[in-house]
Amino acid sequence: MLKRILKAGCVAAALIGAAGAVQAQDVTLKLHQLLPERATIPAKFLIPWAAKVEKESGGRIKIEHYPSMQLGGKPPELVQQVTDGVVDMIWTVMGYTPGRFPRAEAFELPFMVTNGEQTSRAFYEYFDKHMQNDFPGMKVIAVHTHGPGLLHTKDPVNSLEDIKGMKLRGPTRVITQMLDSFGAVPVGMPVPAVPEAVSKGVIDGAVIPWEITLPLKMAELVGNHTEFSGDRGLYSATFLFAMNQASYDALPDDLKKVIDDNSGIEAAAWAGRAMDGGDVVGRKKAAEKGNNIIVLDEAETNRWKEAAAPVVDNWVAEMKDKGIDGQALVDDAQALLKKNSM
Repeated sequence: MLKRILKAGCVAAALIGAAGAVQAQDVTLKLHQLLPERATIPAKFLIPWAAKVEKESGGRIKIEHYPSMQLGGKPPELVQQVTDGVVDMIWTVMGYTPGRFPRAEAFELPFMVTNGEQTSRAFYEYFDKHMQNDFPGMKVIAVHTHGPGLLHTKDPVNSLEDIKGMKLRGPTRVITQMLDSFGAVPVGMPVPAVPEAVSKGVIDGAVIPWEITLPLKMAELVGNHTEFSGDRGLYSATFLFAMNQASYDALPDDLKKVIDDNSGIEAAAWAGRAMDGGDVVGRKKAAEKGNNIIVLDEAETNRWKEAAAPVVDNWVAEMKDKGIDGQALVDDAQALLKKNSM
């Protein structure tokens, strides 16, 4: 009898232990994104963010990270992948799906960005006020921007005239419109395609922030980099870190709380701060290589601002045609940037 009782106890303990093991890690989420692991956002934001979530969930959430589009498809398809539930989480460039997030484009307009952290805080507040209905099927974890975008070219750009006729990569429709306003020949493409396009002469350069020059090896591909005077960079792109809504809804309340606690303006600021750190390293690398880093003076920068002004006017008119008060959005974006840059 004693043996039977002991045996039954052992079986019960084993079952409880097995149940505990299942409980200990009961959710696996697939995170899909377009950049290599060594790029700033994966290395300094997405991977540490996932580790933090796993730790705070007590190991019950596991996040599988798939960089460089390893699960298939192309970068412009990421939004649809997460909406459809093909993957659980994505990080992507909003402008890769033109027309899907029109209100976000206010932060892509010329000479809006300050630095990554400040602009990301401002953009998250803007999202909270104006974009809550723009992400059906998604639980938004963070929206953010990068730091000041600039020119990286084979030939030097010392003035507005130097850019005319150059074939330059732009990440989104607003930014390609800006390049067109300068007299360049804009070529839209996702950032992973840039190195090959530059090396094959398809384009003469690109507009990207300093941080992404490192994984793209831009300092080796081009010898010239043009920055602008003042506290506003040439442009920024907008980014989305989101979860499939059904995947989020399926979580128990305590695991939802883990995701919630790691979402919002501080997550946005973390991503922007990572971008700022990457900018410092990217610029230093180009300087150490002996590349030509040009900083346009205030007078020349103002010429570029004047040339880009019609892009803002055209965007406001486009938004009006969509029933959106674009001027009010631009004004609020500027106010939020001022608030977060003090």
